[in-house]
Amino acid sequence: MEMELFCLPQARVMQRECNGNPRPEVVGCGTDPAKSSADSLFNGRLICYQPRCGYRFSVDAVLLAHFVKPRQGWRVLDLGSGCGIIALILAYRFPDCSLVAVENQPIPAALARRNVGANGFTARIQVLAEDVRRLRSVLSPESFDCVLCNPPYFNQGRGRLSREEQAAMARHDLSGKLTDFIRAAAFAVKNRGRVAFIFPASSQARLQQELLAFRLTPKRLQVVYSYPAARNAALVLVEAMKNGGEGCAVMPPMYLYDQPGGSYSPALQAMYQENQDEQGEGQANPEEDRKNLEERCWPQS
Repeated sequence: MEMELFCLPQARVMQRECNGNPRPEVVGCGTDPAKSSADSLFNGRLICYQPRCGYRFSVDAVLLAHFVKPRQGWRVLDLGSGCGIIALILAYRFPDCSLVAVENQPIPAALARRNVGANGFTARIQVLAEDVRRLRSVLSPESFDCVLCNPPYFNQGRGRLSREEQAAMARHDLSGKLTDFIRAAAFAVKNRGRVAFIFPASSQARLQQELLAFRLTPKRLQVVYSYPAARNAALVLVEAMKNGGEGCAVMPPMYLYDQPGGSYSPALQAMYQENQDEQGEGQANPEEDRKNLEERCWPQS
């Protein structure tokens, strides 16, 4: 199968800095929260600290954060939140909703808390350092209007496991299988509430089967391609309803590039900018940017 890849612009910055050119204020590239880069979205209006050389969020998280549309007053849960980027984007875009971000790894959880404070969201985002498999011990059942999840894509034993712990846990199901994340989402979401996942398009049947097993009925679906002429889709976004009826709206496809090796599509560029007429603070090198999501979606054997 053809591998048509794409990645987040900030990955280029990380790659350059970890190849011998760290910023002066940072020594080394460890997992200490202090050894992080401050990246931004919406032309600097949203700041996100993330490890300089650990696992960094990719475009799939940004896609998922823009796929859902929380209503006023909704309570939203983000499972496996990493540095908190999905919760941060939602808090920025929807000022009337409150969020809980759950992250099992201590370093990303610490960065998520730092990001919440840096953006002034302490009253609206709570970060829980907790395993999704033990969610019942810290959250009440059916207490959220919407649950989002960008889970690890691969089972243990498939592909080469990263030597970097954060990357390994983000890509492989070391801290919870897909079933565990879906079970947690079904537990937390209200009856008739919404659950949204992003997953490799090649495994969408597995995702939808597991959602249905927990009475989460797919109601909205969008397929993501690298560019309009791509032969194979890369990702799929699925929104399901707890105890929902039949009928699923299939949205127009999402394209990330205008052509192979080209610039980002207007739709993707708009996700990083509050206003489409604003100019970004740094343009990505597409060839370098592919690496991050290539490792995320297609780990080498």
